[in-house]
Amino acid sequence: MDLIFLGTGAAVPAKARNVSSIALQLLEERGTSWLFDCGEASQHQILRTPVKPGKIEKIFITHLHGDHIFGLPGLLGSRSFQGGTDELTVYGPKGIKEYIQTSLKVSGTHLRYKLSIMEIKQGTVFEDEQFIVSALPLEHGIYTIGYRIAERERPGRLLVEKLKDEGVKPGPHFKALKSGETITLEDGRVLNGGDYLDRPKRGRVIAILGDTRPCENAVQLARDADYLVHEATFSENETQMAYSYFHSTTAQAAQIAKDANAAKLILTHISSRYTLEDSQALQKESAAIFPETVVAHDLMRVKIPLYVDGRLEE
Repeated sequence: MDLIFLGTGAAVPAKARNVSSIALQLLEERGTSWLFDCGEASQHQILRTPVKPGKIEKIFITHLHGDHIFGLPGLLGSRSFQGGTDELTVYGPKGIKEYIQTSLKVSGTHLRYKLSIMEIKQGTVFEDEQFIVSALPLEHGIYTIGYRIAERERPGRLLVEKLKDEGVKPGPHFKALKSGETITLEDGRVLNGGDYLDRPKRGRVIAILGDTRPCENAVQLARDADYLVHEATFSENETQMAYSYFHSTTAQAAQIAKDANAAKLILTHISSRYTLEDSQALQKESAAIFPETVVAHDLMRVKIPLYVDGRLEE
């Protein structure tokens, strides 16, 4: 599981930062990637990363401001031109369906894959045996959604040495026991898979928020998260401006992380008034409140480790 920041800027593209888009690579977990927002030129940024458009399975849109969606029609079309055939689902607020359908119709773009568009408000928006994705509205100038991606518990490690000590040879039985099944050996012994598995591993939690003022729903989405991705459009001394534009400062993002008991904070959606050289100062502002803070930059890759003995591997 990796986070790849395709665009970390706010409002308009800048030389150092493209506009909003984040890829969550789930190659080991499900052989796919998910996108969160898709600002202008996101597909150009993808070309500079390991992300494969044909393997993008889901796109989660936080809101319909242009710097979060203007790259979407182009990406959907290119995915088809490049031979993508697997189904893709887009989730987003009301209006996302009309935007996509109109863009594709007017441009005469025909997709070779099934495209599903889910207009959502809040609650559980996706759930399967691996992940639960939930959403809550945030506080912005238009309806905006934040997302919480919660991985379910991962099965424990198969106790291979214990099985070998009991005379069980590697093969199909190992696979069945790993799945927690009960098997019967040739000598009549009955083995329960649960007796040959290490403790389950805790699932990881990531919160990816859209543009927002500080609000209680941001805290709820980030509660005990391993990683919180939060906008920090302005520095700590621009509180009034941040409020006026429905955004957050570095210090406010840090306070959300602290209140939510998150483990790590990644700041993104940085105003173009700040250069890359300003990133260190922005990081310090946030770290004064929440020490485990980093400021994202375009193409930054963050590997999300597994839990081992109740703690994330370093």
